[in-house]
Amino acid sequence: MTVPLPPTSAPTPDTTRVRIGQEAARLFVASGYHGVSMREVAEAVGVTKPALYHHYADKESLFLAMLDGALAGLARLIEHASAQSGLPAQLDTLVGELADSAPAQRVGLQLASELRHVSPERRKAFETEYRQVWMGGLSALFEAASARGELRSDLPPQMLTRAFLALIYPLVTGTPPADPRGTARALLAVYLDGVRPR
Repeated sequence: MTVPLPPTSAPTPDTTRVRIGQEAARLFVASGYHGVSMREVAEAVGVTKPALYHHYADKESLFLAMLDGALAGLARLIEHASAQSGLPAQLDTLVGELADSAPAQRVGLQLASELRHVSPERRKAFETEYRQVWMGGLSALFEAASARGELRSDLPPQMLTRAFLALIYPLVTGTPPADPRGTARALLAVYLDGVRPR
């Protein structure tokens, strides 16, 4: 009688792709776009270069996939916030999740700082998508709140959106606060006290 062999422990394509993303992001953040080769990524993941090229056509495609992942995270923040009722609850959800995902957001910002090294066409395409997903998503929240009468009427929603971004930016830049959630709540409280209708 033939005894079936146990399944091999070879990584599945999905887990390999996840590992590629993790290692590539780490290397790009540490060494910059030009400081990383596909060979180094393959070695860090533990795959051959041909296996790496099976997933990504070139280094630029790999790098942009890292940025697409960061953008997908921002899209989820907007989606979760949009599901709440009223701007205070929406922004509370947004800043809470932003604080919780701050390490990933910092990586995304560091990767975005290297965007200048990709081709102009692909850079423009990514920047357009970023504006639509993140800035467009935030603007939609504020414009809907303004239409519901939840915001002061002497300032346009676009300005209030930018003020909100400026206030929460420290959550994902610089030294992480000791209490990210507490800091997020405090920043939001300051912001909302200044934008309620008068």
